[in-house]
Amino acid sequence: MAKKREDEPKPGLAPWMATFSDLMNLLLCFFVLLFSMSTIDAAKLEQVVASFNNTFSIFDGGAQSIGDGVLISNGVSQLNELSEYINSTGVSDDTQDPSDNIYEDQNPSQDVTESVVMDKVEEMGLSQSEQMAEEIEEMLEDNNLDEEIDIDFTSQYVLLTFKGAFLFDSGRANLKAEALDTLEQAGYILETYSDCMIEIEGHTDNQPVGRGGEFADNDELSSARALAVFHYLVENTFLDPARMKHSGRGEYSPVADNSTPEGRAKNRRVEIKIYNTLSSY
Repeated sequence: MAKKREDEPKPGLAPWMATFSDLMNLLLCFFVLLFSMSTIDAAKLEQVVASFNNTFSIFDGGAQSIGDGVLISNGVSQLNELSEYINSTGVSDDTQDPSDNIYEDQNPSQDVTESVVMDKVEEMGLSQSEQMAEEIEEMLEDNNLDEEIDIDFTSQYVLLTFKGAFLFDSGRANLKAEALDTLEQAGYILETYSDCMIEIEGHTDNQPVGRGGEFADNDELSSARALAVFHYLVENTFLDPARMKHSGRGEYSPVADNSTPEGRAKNRRVEIKIYNTLSSY
């Protein structure tokens, strides 16, 4: 009796494998296309990786494995340390020498980035102060106050300087009657920047206050003059006292040589600082 001939397997792959292969090829082409269109900043990638290592490492001190790098295959002694690592998860070692921080050594770009940010903030503050100074200078000229008030600016504030002899008599802290109109006009200008912090500083020369006078020394005299200007502005403008401060600097911040009468006259002054919105006061 003849034996039944076994069926030969059909040639080729199963039909579903062809469809699957086409799908994988299309996905591969899609990801290659995405990769070709992307850009990778190596420095930023390194910072991101270091940040994740510092933030999400489950080992103390930023270690990458139990036992400070000892492989698990080296023995089961590490299991004895597991509870200690679990209890110390997320807790940094305060006794660690900062010089041993590998991330500080490997990522000097972090300090560079902070420096760049600070420089950018200072640049923006300087630009804002310059714009404020130009606006105030124009208002001073319109009100004919540019002869009595000097203007300057820094990255933190705009500086208005009133000559002390114009506001006060020698050794006194009472505002002169002829100075009130100028101070009132200056107050209207300050109201334009009422959202900014305003600081009033009194300064004197280095000549000692006469004995038996109203004030014991130049510190008290400068403080009283700053306070007099503060009170006048609060009573005659809509400025918020909560956004104003005053202080006396005495003879310790001269802008000219105290050995000459001209220099001492420049040092006897009251300064008003209008801080910009980017300053920290």
